Amino acid sequence: MSPLTSQNIESELSYAYIHTIASRAGMSCKVAGRHDDNAGVDAEITGWGPFPGGGFIDEVDLKVQLKATVKQPPVVGDCFSYNFKGIKQYDDLRKETTAAPRILVVLFLPAQEEEWIAHSEGALLLRKCAYWVSLRGAKASSNETSQTVYIPKKQRFDVKGLRDLMASISRNEPPYYSEGVTK
Repeated sequence: MSPLTSQNIESELSYAYIHTIASRAGMSCKVAGRHDDNAGVDAEITGWGPFPGGGFIDEVDLKVQLKATVKQPPVVGDCFSYNFKGIKQYDDLRKETTAAPRILVVLFLPAQEEEWIAHSEGALLLRKCAYWVSLRGAKASSNETSQTVYIPKKQRFDVKGLRDLMASISRNEPPYYSEGVTK
């Protein structure tokens, strides 16, 4: 019996996922320390320019709050509806006064634990996908425990998406939250 719960394993897989994407994009990714975690930051990604289509900033930092879930998210228009638990972390992510932009990355895993990964001599496969959303500028929650957020399906956390995001940050264009769900 593993000392790690299923939730612990989900969390570790989300770290592996973002490390893999950041590495392939030519960026560094490090696990945040205990104090950063208290501020809603689980990892930090650093990229160095020049960025294709980028701007004048040559070194870009991005702070990440990670979540993983086996629950299939409801689709509302062109977004996933995600129940974000933890209003303190939600408030930390929606701040507009941070130097480094912050995003939420949610890894959606298959419902069955045995389907999460597969490996052979030819491949290591982590099933399903992660998506990102910036909550910067989002409205305050009227709830004390959780907040529904809408994650655009087009904002897949992949190599191209990460490079594009870092390029926009290098142009001093941090991403903002939009509840503009198209139905």
